[in-house]
Amino acid sequence: MQRYILSKKNSITLISAILIALAFFGRFSLDNMAIFNWSLIIASILGVAPIAILAYQALKVKVVSIDVLVTIAVIGAVLIQNYEESAIVTFLFLFGSYLEQRTLNKTRSAIKELTELAPESALKQMENGEFEEVDVDDVGEGDILLVKTGAKVPVDGTVLTGEGHINEASITGESVPVSKKVDSEVFAGTILENGTIQIQSDRVGEDTTFGRIIELVEEAQDSKSEAERFIDRFSKYYTPAVLVLGFIVWLFSKDIELAITILVLGCPGALVIGVPVSNVAGIGNGARNGVLLKGSEVINDFSRVDTIVFDKTGTLTVGNPEVAEKEFYGNNTEEVLGYLASVERESDHPLAKAVLQDIGETTLSTVEETEVVKGGGIVAKIGVHRIAVGNVALMEKDNVKLSEKAKKDVERFEKNGNSLVLTAVDGELKVLMGIRDQIRPGVKKNLQNLKKLGVKNLVVLSGDNQGTVDLVARELGLTEAHGHMLPEGKSAYIEKMQAKGQIIAFVGDGVNDSPSLALADIGIAMGSGTDVAIETSDVVLMNSDFSRLPHALGLTKSTSRNMKQNITIAVGVVVVLLASLLFSEWMNMSIGMLVHEASILVVILNGMRLLRYRLRE
Repeated sequence: MQRYILSKKNSITLISAILIALAFFGRFSLDNMAIFNWSLIIASILGVAPIAILAYQALKVKVVSIDVLVTIAVIGAVLIQNYEESAIVTFLFLFGSYLEQRTLNKTRSAIKELTELAPESALKQMENGEFEEVDVDDVGEGDILLVKTGAKVPVDGTVLTGEGHINEASITGESVPVSKKVDSEVFAGTILENGTIQIQSDRVGEDTTFGRIIELVEEAQDSKSEAERFIDRFSKYYTPAVLVLGFIVWLFSKDIELAITILVLGCPGALVIGVPVSNVAGIGNGARNGVLLKGSEVINDFSRVDTIVFDKTGTLTVGNPEVAEKEFYGNNTEEVLGYLASVERESDHPLAKAVLQDIGETTLSTVEETEVVKGGGIVAKIGVHRIAVGNVALMEKDNVKLSEKAKKDVERFEKNGNSLVLTAVDGELKVLMGIRDQIRPGVKKNLQNLKKLGVKNLVVLSGDNQGTVDLVARELGLTEAHGHMLPEGKSAYIEKMQAKGQIIAFVGDGVNDSPSLALADIGIAMGSGTDVAIETSDVVLMNSDFSRLPHALGLTKSTSRNMKQNITIAVGVVVVLLASLLFSEWMNMSIGMLVHEASILVVILNGMRLLRYRLRE
């Protein structure tokens, strides 16, 4: 019976509204007090039923909830025959509860939208080689799946054949389609906008990146911050205190209506709902914009960060070395580049890959008598020519003379933070290339935005040489730069700064920097949704998108401010209502409940503003 009544709470609210309207129609249009009184009595009894059930359930677990206060107040109003007050109070309380639930559902719209994007079926290759539609739960690791234009990718996998463009907004928050071809990684829940691909299933169900994101956002939205835990403790003692206050007022004043009104006005509804709605909305905004905030506590800590420490490679830089500068000496440049490409094809060194990418298509030759010089490079023969490709030490070992210009170029390239690749043909230097990891596009502007948001110190810690790290720091305007840093060195540095009272956020790739991510007050992973990034950190910037970092910090600061605003509104309204009751003539139970429910709606709407948060340029 209790469950049935609670399930009909919205219908009871509507019936109560109709009965109240009928009561006032009977009184002012028909001048019939019987219709007026009986309509309000029925409305009061109907309205108080679900509230009383909730109050009873709370008392069973030894909690004096808001429902207890309202139930006592309504029963008291009926007993003193103040039917108008009792009916209006129950209606406003139920209507406020309806608005509260509906608005909270809207703040959870981000997770709802994510859930709706979850794929339900897949085209699976059967034993006869044909593709048949099956439920996504019937797909296992290693299965071959077909994805057609407009379809959702059902699992995390690797492209086997075909190519196309995929919208990865559900994973990264970025709606610009990403090109996929053979060996590219694809994620469940993303949409193939054009083309047809076959993929091999790597991760299925809850183990997919998409499934993990949904799980993380749900856990984050259900978690409680320090402010929420304080308010829970506060409400636990505050509500009984209001009940005792009402009893004391009645004891001394013998005014039952005044005592009942105190119970109604003292309800801390807006205080209880204000902080959770801010947290839920903030986490929802992050999920929509490629930022995973793993819990309400993260929001509080991140909003107070004053120092952000960055790993260099893959965080401030792209992580893929590229040819940044080059000089040519002598003639036959195209022929020499062909020789260089032919030799570098024999190596799997990252610098060799950068050289080949820069040269592009060229005429290749057969390489003979290849000799790898440890710590130097490669010496080989192409036809009658002796080709040496490597660093300055290799050139000296191979008796290659460097001109004054070449020496100055080498010095300049090194000063600019480049790794050098020199190419000599038959003992003569022909090509000098400077290779370095490129700074992420837009990073400098993003770092400036972090400073505007109140971050005082921007520090880079890297295992790279100090010259390269200093160059990156100068170009980006960082506060400090430290090179030759092993993982344990980074951890020690973070501990030293924390000992000075700084609140540290560490931004890394989530793999090599796991100790630092765990040690920092806030660990932020640039991870493209990788398992390690999601597991290790407090915040994940999906798709390794650095531009999401200022948005994440600004969002947590706004969420923290929003929580404080809601607490101020809630406490302020209760103080004003009680003061008005004691020091004015116009305050009564109905007006108090109306203001009380309005305050709940105000804090909810204030929290919902976070769903539309965007970082101001």
